[in-house]
Amino acid sequence: MKNKLTDLNNHLFLALERLNDESVTGDKLQEEINRSKAVTGVAKEIIANGKLVLEAQKELGHTASAPEMLGLAKKP
Repeated sequence: MKNKLTDLNNHLFLALERLNDESVTGDKLQEEINRSKAVTGVAKEIIANGKLVLEAQKELGHTASAPEMLGLAKKP
């Protein structure tokens, strides 16, 4: 898996930093708000998908994917 949940976390914090930039106003601020809404929407879907995969893995008795999804371990 190329992207990790830690990458998603980093993107979300970058969006927050852009929104907190007081020099961004007017149309640029509205663009950042719209971009942040889009990023948040995609992030929610990624998180929901990850949760579903994790729940399925648990039901099957597999836990190896949880650390990998979090970016804590690599698949051998």
